[in-house]
Amino acid sequence: MMPLTFADTDTEYVVKGISGKPEVRKHLENLGFVPGSGVSVINTIGGNVIVKVKESRVAISREMARKIMV
Repeated sequence: MMPLTFADTDTEYVVKGISGKPEVRKHLENLGFVPGSGVSVINTIGGNVIVKVKESRVAISREMARKIMV
């Protein structure tokens, strides 16, 4: 397992778990980051990570991406 921040671009990964406070985990789950779902990093721009999850593109901060384990 590794944080999403270390993931290669354009490679499909599976979310293994989410760490952090309950409200942070709930927010990420609402965006579609649930264990077992597919996710891929599209691009990293500045402090943000653009990811594809559940056929949607979402921009999250690098700090949030560190909480997503793939």
